[in-house]
Amino acid sequence: MAIQLKSARVERWPVAGEFVISSGAKTHVDVVVAEIEGAKGDGGALGRGEGTPIYYLGEDAAGCRDQILRVAPHIAELGAAEARAAVQELMAPGAARNALDCALWDLEARQRCLRLWQLAGSDGAPTSRVTAFTISLGTPGAMAEQAATAEADGYRLLKLKLTGEGDRLRVAAVRKGAPEARLIVDANESWRDIDILSEAEALADLGVEMIEQPVPVGADALLDPIYAPIPFVADESCQTAADVARIGAFYDGVNIKLDKAGGLTEALRIADAADAAGLSIMVGCMLSTSLAIAPAFVLAQRARWVDLDGPALLERDREGGFEFREGRIAPRV
Repeated sequence: MAIQLKSARVERWPVAGEFVISSGAKTHVDVVVAEIEGAKGDGGALGRGEGTPIYYLGEDAAGCRDQILRVAPHIAELGAAEARAAVQELMAPGAARNALDCALWDLEARQRCLRLWQLAGSDGAPTSRVTAFTISLGTPGAMAEQAATAEADGYRLLKLKLTGEGDRLRVAAVRKGAPEARLIVDANESWRDIDILSEAEALADLGVEMIEQPVPVGADALLDPIYAPIPFVADESCQTAADVARIGAFYDGVNIKLDKAGGLTEALRIADAADAAGLSIMVGCMLSTSLAIAPAFVLAQRARWVDLDGPALLERDREGGFEFREGRIAPRV
């Protein structure tokens, strides 16, 4: 059941409007897609995976494509499961390994006539989940308008991007614009020089139920003496399963993204480590199409918070992609 790389390519997908975070605005996202095919003798099955370069690690789509092309000769002629084990050693975590790892998962599932969730050891078929919808960074008024529109579109869980300056005003405006929505926030490492406990208490009073990555990577111990009224969830501080033991004392949960983890293989390990450490699980994503969301959706069945709105933020998605309705994400039937 030998495999070979059929293609590794860069694709550009336009964003609906403009997506703004603390690092800047995006009007499109470039993703890397890997396609792996099995031997013709076993049906010539094709597995596909997608990765979105991680901007804060300096990745770009062309570089990710080149990583896949370089490693391809080293896994040629292996079986899908053997190749997946090999790429964990041959490649560092990141979008390139994510695309290749997920393509190999997809290929193996097809070769064995299984659904991905069965191959991954899930208890049952994935069901629809409430997903967060991201409110881009902007003025309080602009964010309130976005939130009102999202709530009117049926989204029940909104994720706000924050900067460490004027955050309370932004959250208060969003709360006014979307009074019935649940709120979570992503501080993007920006709470460097503020009173973290006071800020957390103020946001809790505004109905925020979780704060993602409040402090910079490496400064996680700043959270050690703080007993906040709402949970802190590690994002950039938790890249792989090995990080869980290091940061577990400072956080209440971890945000697992397949691009950070370098694929579903490591993402499942992170989830197992989080469960063992008593940490809540969040499953997130980068801007992406539904091809990247499919393996994350399997993992999302284990999550307390789901943030898989990547395709919903694009101008268009792949044919047959996930459906977003009434604030939930579900496979199309």
